[in-house]
Amino acid sequence: MPLKLIDNLPVKQQLERENIFALNHDQALHQDIRPLKIAILNLMPGKMETELQLLRLLSQSPLQIDIDFVQMKSHKSKHTDIAYLNKYYLTFDQIKSYYFDGLIITGAPVEQLDFEEVDYWKELTQILSWSQSHTTSTLHICWGAQAALYYHYGINKTKYPQKLFGIYENTIINEHQLLRGFSDLFLTPQSRYTSINEKQVQQAPLTILTKNEQLGSLILISNDQKNVFILGHMEYETSTLHEEYLRDQKQGLATTSPENYYFGPPQKENIKNRWRSEAYLFYHNWLNDIYQRTPYKFTENNTK
Repeated sequence: MPLKLIDNLPVKQQLERENIFALNHDQALHQDIRPLKIAILNLMPGKMETELQLLRLLSQSPLQIDIDFVQMKSHKSKHTDIAYLNKYYLTFDQIKSYYFDGLIITGAPVEQLDFEEVDYWKELTQILSWSQSHTTSTLHICWGAQAALYYHYGINKTKYPQKLFGIYENTIINEHQLLRGFSDLFLTPQSRYTSINEKQVQQAPLTILTKNEQLGSLILISNDQKNVFILGHMEYETSTLHEEYLRDQKQGLATTSPENYYFGPPQKENIKNRWRSEAYLFYHNWLNDIYQRTPYKFTENNTK
């Protein structure tokens, strides 16, 4: 079923070329079905790349999905034109009086800073607090997960000796509807310098769904089912790590070739995507779960 996107969103043309159907506002009004309302707080520098990655995954649901992209008012983007953000993105002030079925908070390349040093930290904490009463489920990705674990539960970051970079195995240790249909072992891309304090995780009201013996917890959920945390990037496309590796090499960073990624020399043609199916399945399960859990009274007066 279709995504409902703001009219003329540039990535919509690419989605149509991939046979991913997206409705405009007028078309959506003529469908007699309650759409899921999903907000995406996009903290990544490459806005359009992240838009495409997430919209591809969300498109697999049989439900109509009403998407709003959100930006940080307190941050000046260096990689995306302000005119683009003002046209296609909302600010927290514009959405804070509304309710959403789901909120996605992406990662951000700021993990080597203390949380309080991030220029939009105060605004982000306002959104994290608001999400607990205005969304059925909030999905936090990579740095977004670390930030939320710190804000909600006081769980600190820990630093790796070097960048964690590549494709790594997940082992399911607790069954959950978010993992319905998954293999017992599955792979996810990782690209980060930090992890989380596992001792503090054990003391928090959280359930670890998947982990890696060397890396620790990888997917977690709060015991009240409101918050989901992914340490990693299930949404990454086949060549995303390759492009990041070339970028780091160009910048002179000591990033090693991504582990378990290339089948041969570090070239694009030597990559095989081994995580796509679980990524689509996870987002399908997440949407299905919140559609069933969102009470109608939560949305019946939510006419944005």
